[in-house]
Amino acid sequence: MSSTTPMTGVNVGRSLDRLAHEIIEQLGSVDNWALVGIVTGGQHLALRIADRIETITGARPDTGTVDITLYRDDLYTGLEKPILGETKLPFKLSGTGIILVDDVLFTGRTVRAAMDAIMDFGRPRFIKLAVLVDRGHRELPVAADFVGRTLQTDITDRVRVDLTEGGKEADGVRVILEGETV
Repeated sequence: MSSTTPMTGVNVGRSLDRLAHEIIEQLGSVDNWALVGIVTGGQHLALRIADRIETITGARPDTGTVDITLYRDDLYTGLEKPILGETKLPFKLSGTGIILVDDVLFTGRTVRAAMDAIMDFGRPRFIKLAVLVDRGHRELPVAADFVGRTLQTDITDRVRVDLTEGGKEADGVRVILEGETV
């Protein structure tokens, strides 16, 4: 079997539009919350969602990034040379609602690490989760508040989100089956 492409660039765009509308419907004015993308997959998506929210409402939410490298529970067991990204939270974190943005929700471990990192910088009013793809197979009790698309995958599959900001020619989501190289 070969990999599948369940989401093309058009599907990615529609999912981001839907996420922006759902966030606005649930949270309203951008004055009391911010979008924080998890480095690297979520940082570009957070900016794209912020662009869409600004187009819809005329107001742009604050945005930031959080790097989870030092918060990973496998940091010392499987990573030879961890590459540190940058955490940027250029707004008052305490009392502000956070919508944590990532590309793929899988086991929940990345989200747990991101929440730990954010809490080291302050105490947000709330943390909600927005993901482009929810592929299931949780190991921790984590659920997304906003989901672009739910995909049925085997636990051994890999889900890859390609974005033009990451140097890809086009946006898309691919499911790569066990044993297949990319």
